[in-house]
Amino acid sequence: MFSIALQARVADLMAQWGRHIRNLHMTAVQNGAGGALCVHRDTPENNPDTPFDFTPEIYKRIEAIIKNYPEGHEAVAVLPVLDSAQRQNGWLPLSAMNKAAGILQVPPMRVYDVATFYTVYNQKPVGKYHPQVCTTTPHMLRNSDSILGAIWKKLGIKVGETTPDKLFTVIEVECLGVCVNAPILVQINVNYYEDLTPKHIEIIDELKTVKTPKPGPRRGHFYEPAGGLTSSTEPPKRPGSGVEAGL
Repeated sequence: MFSIALQARVADLMAQWGRHIRNLHMTAVQNGAGGALCVHRDTPENNPDTPFDFTPEIYKRIEAIIKNYPEGHEAVAVLPVLDSAQRQNGWLPLSAMNKAAGILQVPPMRVYDVATFYTVYNQKPVGKYHPQVCTTTPHMLRNSDSILGAIWKKLGIKVGETTPDKLFTVIEVECLGVCVNAPILVQINVNYYEDLTPKHIEIIDELKTVKTPKPGPRRGHFYEPAGGLTSSTEPPKRPGSGVEAGL
């Protein structure tokens, strides 16, 4: 149990820091157009009767994907098959999950388990463009909140919301895998936009003109610390280097 004095000290510190204290629960609650609640609720646009079928091109893609796996183990292709459905449809309705289960010959629940576990799958409609802002520790320390704020101001929406024209849905995510290019990495659909400052949110304007901005870092920073390498600065040692001679 915390002492009364310690509780008072913590409360005092929080009052001093004020808005600089991040809400550690914010990402979990607001994450995704997928939603924090990993259960399905029928809606007019997402129910078992929602029409869905793969295009002939996607069927060919799925056939090629399944051939990558040993006979009898086709079920492990569920991730790329669901990804194919989402790329075709923009999001992943229940009927698409059922279609995937039929193709892979697995119980639908096996597919639901995967779709609700990975937040990359959108279980409700999202905008044509889907900015995903990483706010985990490396980005938070490089002021990722300013990027979120610039996007909110630019689009007039908050995390998890979609613009009235259905063009943009903004979400906050956990780790997009390029921490070295903080401050902030924004993933818009399949493209990464890295090493940003609030002024770089002009990429939103380019998307509105149906122009795809050039992906990648915005300040010439390519996958190494901004101040230069601090490790792995020498050629790798030979196998066994540094081991005692007797070993």
